[in-house]
Amino acid sequence: MIRSLPLFPTSLIGSMPRSKEVLKALRMNRRGTIGRNDFNKLIESETQKVVKLQENLGIDIITSGEIGRDNYVSFVSDKIGGVRMMSMSEMLDYIEDKKAFENILTTLDVPAVSIKNAICVGKLNYNGDIVANELMTMKKFTNKPIKITMPGPYLLTRSMWLPTLSGKIYGSKEELGQDVIKIMKEEIDHLMDIGVDVIQLDEPVLTEVVFTEGKPRSFMCAALSERKDPKEELEFACSLIGQVMGHIDRTKTVASLHVCRGNWSKNESILLSGSYTPLLDLFAEVNPDLLTLEFSTPRAGELSSLLTDSRIRELTTLGLGVINPRTDEIETLDSILTRAEEAINYLPREKVWLNTDCGFATFSNSPVNILENISRKIRSLTEASSILRSKYE
Repeated sequence: MIRSLPLFPTSLIGSMPRSKEVLKALRMNRRGTIGRNDFNKLIESETQKVVKLQENLGIDIITSGEIGRDNYVSFVSDKIGGVRMMSMSEMLDYIEDKKAFENILTTLDVPAVSIKNAICVGKLNYNGDIVANELMTMKKFTNKPIKITMPGPYLLTRSMWLPTLSGKIYGSKEELGQDVIKIMKEEIDHLMDIGVDVIQLDEPVLTEVVFTEGKPRSFMCAALSERKDPKEELEFACSLIGQVMGHIDRTKTVASLHVCRGNWSKNESILLSGSYTPLLDLFAEVNPDLLTLEFSTPRAGELSSLLTDSRIRELTTLGLGVINPRTDEIETLDSILTRAEEAINYLPREKVWLNTDCGFATFSNSPVNILENISRKIRSLTEASSILRSKYE
């Protein structure tokens, strides 16, 4: 059964900055010049530090920091058979529209060398672990509720599909998606057998579908595959996400969906903007227990654009983003409390969780903040939650 949580429970979205030792180990691991045991020991030790940091700052639901991952999605190249890690320069050889691809790289405020992607080059095969070992590592270090974060099926399918390579194995992106679903269902069964309080599926590329029509495509690796009509693409995404969400046993764990608008740059002006309105039908159809959404930035639109929809208001708990991971400025208690109180105008207080908008280091080589700022931001989050509990309990 899901463990009871306090009012206004707090959590992070996932990624934390990696130390110099971890970055070196990730490079060595990619080259095969570090032993698997040595690599795992380092990742376990660094994960313990992230867990203890969260505990010391009062976070209620613990995440791993994704310390052993190269980035939020590419790490699956080590986890799923038939997938190979490729750098952007390697991928360029297989891109048909090279000019469009180069335009994407120009748009990004991050060195192309920092971006690697997991590409499908063979029949997908589940090897028994995507994030399960990460979950077991966390369980060694905390008795608090745990959230495991993993790329969603639409993100995985979009990012792994490189037509000139993947098309030799699968007849279409849709066919690839069905094998992605099978693998994710096996992993979810594994996670629930181990025991986990929250399973978070990350689907940030949904915003690339609805907010980039007629604009340069800018959502990293998952923007590479061919652009279809947004309505058709959202139907495809809804089918994939809905099948995986439907497989999660809601009596054992909270099924969470996380959506943001990009998290690789401190320059807000190059990141996507727009309210969640175009995604309301998808949210309602896939029916997560928890919608974990970016809301600390004006780019996310108004809360009312989401919460005036009765389907969302009645069925879903909101993981309210009140901390911007990309800014050096530390959020004030008043700013967090005002945002939370606004949400309570629409939702019962039991249905409002508090979190950061996104992770602090989506790409291991390009964190968007430093630990000193991160700790202060988390402290503001947990102090605001404490004030709200005192008021509403």
